[in-house]
Amino acid sequence: MGKVIVNNIRVFAHHGCLNEESIVGSEYTVDVHVDTDLNKASITDELTDTVDYVQINHIVKTEMQIASKLLEHVAKRIIDRIISEIKMVDFVEVFVSKINPPIGGDVEKVTISLSSKRS
Repeated sequence: MGKVIVNNIRVFAHHGCLNEESIVGSEYTVDVHVDTDLNKASITDELTDTVDYVQINHIVKTEMQIASKLLEHVAKRIIDRIISEIKMVDFVEVFVSKINPPIGGDVEKVTISLSSKRS
């Protein structure tokens, strides 16, 4: 087994429960961790034998552009697409962070984490 980790995918998007958030938008970062069998790829040196992190990046950027009230909803859509489209993935964990959230305090970011395994 092994892991493919794509960290700090930076995206500007329009998520949030406040009207201002959906209009003005915010900066976000997304981290994706997937468990998969990397043994074959370690021998063959072929992209087709591993999880393509370019595809993960594309899924994240596409799903982040669909406005949602909750970060949990966005993370679930990302997970569902990764499980559906990348058959090699056994387990996926997604971290979505809102940078400088409008919560009336000096907070760098808020992060939610959601995970799922292939059934």
